[in-house]
Amino acid sequence: MFFSRHKTELPEPDKALPGRASRPFSVPETHVVLGTPLEGDIPHGFEVAVVGLGCFWGEEKTFWEPAGVWSTSVGYAAGVTPHPTYDEVCSGRTGHAEVVRIIFDPSKLSYDDLLKTFWEAHDPTQGMRQGNDIGTQYRSILLTTTPEQQAKAEASRDAYQQALSKNGYGEIKTSIVPLEDYYYAEGFHQQYLAKNPHGYCPLHTTGVTYSSA
Repeated sequence: MFFSRHKTELPEPDKALPGRASRPFSVPETHVVLGTPLEGDIPHGFEVAVVGLGCFWGEEKTFWEPAGVWSTSVGYAAGVTPHPTYDEVCSGRTGHAEVVRIIFDPSKLSYDDLLKTFWEAHDPTQGMRQGNDIGTQYRSILLTTTPEQQAKAEASRDAYQQALSKNGYGEIKTSIVPLEDYYYAEGFHQQYLAKNPHGYCPLHTTGVTYSSA
């Protein structure tokens, strides 16, 4: 079937799916676990981080748990197709990655803390896959929302590369780029593991600890 084919190369923009002008589905108003809004204004003084590290079902749970996280959602980013659907992203013809959007209070949780969680929660050396999940939508990516985040993300990559190299791992394949557009995923995917606690979404980690020192 077309949508079941694994895609490991990003599409050229002129060959990407055209998408649409608006979202073709609804998104729940509130976070199932945290009770906070999924959309709308960000509280004053809070920040937004967007990360991709494989299947977004399990990774959203990883990021809604730390104290200081106000809300999370899952969606699609870093591609070409506007307002894609899950099936379109899985086709490999949108260029999007599955990502988690995190709204957090930097007075309680730093971006450096989120970076530590990001690096330790997956294997960033695998390229267009995480374990048996193969395709461009599963690639490792950090989408920054400020120049300060960009600088910290790049520095953290370099620090973690040293730790990985000492433990026999290869080159980090993580992309670190400014966020352009974030498209919410369907309501079915939001806080999936809270609604489906036995749902399948394995984590593939290196077991190597990240330290910025």
